[in-house]
Amino acid sequence: MAELIAGTDKSRIAGLSFGGQMHGLVILDREDRVIRPCILWNDGRAKRESDYLNTEVGQDTLAACTGNISFASFTAAKLLWLKQVEPENFERIQKIMLPKDYLCYRMTGTFCTDVSDASGTLLLDVKNRSWSGEMCRICGIDQSCLPRVYESYEQVGTLKRELAGALGLPEGVVVAAGAGDNAAAAVGTNTVGDGKCNLSLGTSGTLFISSRTFRMDSAYALHSFGHADGNYHLMGCMLSAAACNEWWAGEILQVKDYAALQSEIRGLGENHVFFLPYLMGERSPWNAPNARGTFTGITLDTSRHDLTQAVLEGVAFGMRDMLEIARSLGIVLPRATICGGGAKSPLWRKIIANTLQLALDIPACEEGPSMGAAILAMVAGGEYSSVQEAAGQIVKTTAAEEPDLELTKKYEERYQQFRLLYPSLKNVFEKIQ
Repeated sequence: MAELIAGTDKSRIAGLSFGGQMHGLVILDREDRVIRPCILWNDGRAKRESDYLNTEVGQDTLAACTGNISFASFTAAKLLWLKQVEPENFERIQKIMLPKDYLCYRMTGTFCTDVSDASGTLLLDVKNRSWSGEMCRICGIDQSCLPRVYESYEQVGTLKRELAGALGLPEGVVVAAGAGDNAAAAVGTNTVGDGKCNLSLGTSGTLFISSRTFRMDSAYALHSFGHADGNYHLMGCMLSAAACNEWWAGEILQVKDYAALQSEIRGLGENHVFFLPYLMGERSPWNAPNARGTFTGITLDTSRHDLTQAVLEGVAFGMRDMLEIARSLGIVLPRATICGGGAKSPLWRKIIANTLQLALDIPACEEGPSMGAAILAMVAGGEYSSVQEAAGQIVKTTAAEEPDLELTKKYEERYQQFRLLYPSLKNVFEKIQ
């Protein structure tokens, strides 16, 4: 924060907020000491506990309590893992929070969370925006260990006097509850209200559809979460998106200039190699922590550019998987915004637009989560009356990627072939773990 505000008129700073990693398990003891390192959003160690929740407790029971089923990355499954594997740490728990909520607690002294982030714990009754007593019972935790739930745009306190002094900030800087990173990104791309869509191409990849009303995917492949605008959203999440490109280019090819690597790609929609982008397992739509990445279709003619293209296309196909679930619910999406580090690539945007058959609007601010958090702070500070008003006035788009009819036909054929791969390899992945 000190670096961020260096050289600015600090007296003008009126508020701050958060766009935080979701699902992470942060636990504190009676002295407010962190008990163990946070178990992060992409950690699949709780697969057995997640399977227990889905099979023994039952998906219908979980959905009735929370609006969702269990995934290994969700906080509730991690709590059960902790109870089983580290019982001495489980017994010390006095406070349970998400990563951004710990920062907020240190900055304000307020033990809190927000609706969007809490939705990903599998402990929240999402429809009613309150903790589920039944889920607390199932996980063996006292509800008093959970923070108070706020709307993302609500003020939860002000910056502590000693922190304000150390940073040279005025007293009374408003702190908003903030949001999970994807809900914050949705605000930062004006994906608020009803029926709008945002694609986030960060470490993970998400499909985010805003809704004024609570709704569920009967197959439970999409998450039903609270939105930072005070409403709801459906979300699909693939665990490895831009992370696939970072792994391939940086770790395997030892290349830092991603743009130069991609500039050598030719023949979109005609690649003979497929890539399954499951480097950390997969959430939507498979809920498969044991899934793994593969290259399929390699021949003696395969070049490194074919493999690079396959990585980009594999992520696009994974995002299409999530979109198909939304379409099966009757959701019609002619356009979407796209943000995240991977969205800086014109080539990748073109592949995604034609694979998903969606026009993609490109926001002027590529950093959707931080822009969204700033908007939430503005609403908490009274600069705007609602998130919708603020996002509508602040967020601008600079360009659009329109699908090309011939390319969409090519990618449609490729996608239908891609869909055959994971079902064929599912049992293999289970056996080689």
